[in-house]
Amino acid sequence: MNHTTKRIPVPRGIARSGPVIFSYGFRPFFLAAGLWGIAAMALWIGALAAGWEIGGSYGGPYWHAHEMLFGYSSAALAGFLLTAVPNWTGRLPVSGTPLVVLFAVWCAGRLALLAPDVLGLVPSIVIDAAFLPLLLATCAREIIAGRKWKDLKILAGILALAIANIGFHLLIASGGDAGFANRLGVGAFVMLVSIMGGRVVPSFTRNWLVKRHAIDLPIPYNRFDTVALLAGLAALALWVALPGTIWTALACLVAGALHLVRLWRWRGWQSWDEKLVLVLHVGYAFVPLGFLAIAAAQLGWTEPVASLHVFTVGAIGVMTLAIMSRATRGHTGLPLAASRVTASSYAALILAVLLRPLASVWPDYYTELLSATGLCWIVAFTLYVAEYGPVLVRKRRDRPE
Repeated sequence: MNHTTKRIPVPRGIARSGPVIFSYGFRPFFLAAGLWGIAAMALWIGALAAGWEIGGSYGGPYWHAHEMLFGYSSAALAGFLLTAVPNWTGRLPVSGTPLVVLFAVWCAGRLALLAPDVLGLVPSIVIDAAFLPLLLATCAREIIAGRKWKDLKILAGILALAIANIGFHLLIASGGDAGFANRLGVGAFVMLVSIMGGRVVPSFTRNWLVKRHAIDLPIPYNRFDTVALLAGLAALALWVALPGTIWTALACLVAGALHLVRLWRWRGWQSWDEKLVLVLHVGYAFVPLGFLAIAAAQLGWTEPVASLHVFTVGAIGVMTLAIMSRATRGHTGLPLAASRVTASSYAALILAVLLRPLASVWPDYYTELLSATGLCWIVAFTLYVAEYGPVLVRKRRDRPE
């Protein structure tokens, strides 16, 4: 997001007296991401521990993978982009009827995939697959109209997600292995985290340190960041297309090392006193750690699914929760400091990241450890919804930080 304070005009398509929740994109989508993060994970724990049948012909594991990646994560992404893009472009935010329509399409996808065989597989796929192309078109219109050409790379990430989602459905419908589409979706999200994290993490850290008259500030974006991003893109492309090869392992090792250096350049250790800033560095740390975990899996040292979750629960989960809580506070006039509830939500989710690999280390406790991981996830997002739900629904003061 643009980090200079400026006046936001009244959003188009909604009067000042209209429903607050549809006055800005972060409101419905962050709330929905939190609620669906809780509900979808609770259903998955029920499937694991009690044998609940979820996902119809998709099966529990594929349904869980899809809804965490293309359900929860896509809502969090939409909330961020619909809030960030107006700040980047200086244009009015999408609100009112257009926002209601976009949100309704996302909700329809969740309902359709709860029981895809009820409507039929094809109608359910069409309903769910519509959201990401619609989000892409919305963001493309705003970025192009605002002539923010450097932000077009964000559109490439959304396009990759849309293709991955459609591919996921088609592979399931044809009886194939959706692993390729799942890796593509995860890779697209990791690249979006890498790109957008490179904007918000050093910027928010610099702002916080400057207020405390610190001298050692984050290094601004330069060629090293470009090299790290390109190395990450190459490693992810190899992982998607050629998993299990030595070349993929080597590329991921290089990318992991470069992103570790990139993170170090942002001086995150100086933000220890403010968890709202520190969590951004912790969340981004799971990008290089994810690359290293994937490299280990390619070499047969770790279990692939456990390594994958360093990206999904760590890089994607922690970073989205960090951005959701910070953006909610910043755009509703709340102090830019983590409350005890917010800090506890971060701790619960980080614990989930740490617990998930243990399920592969101690297979005798596989179900118990997966359930514990899921419960930590649920606690994290329950705390977010409990603290910020009322603010998102009622508090009107939309403004940049």
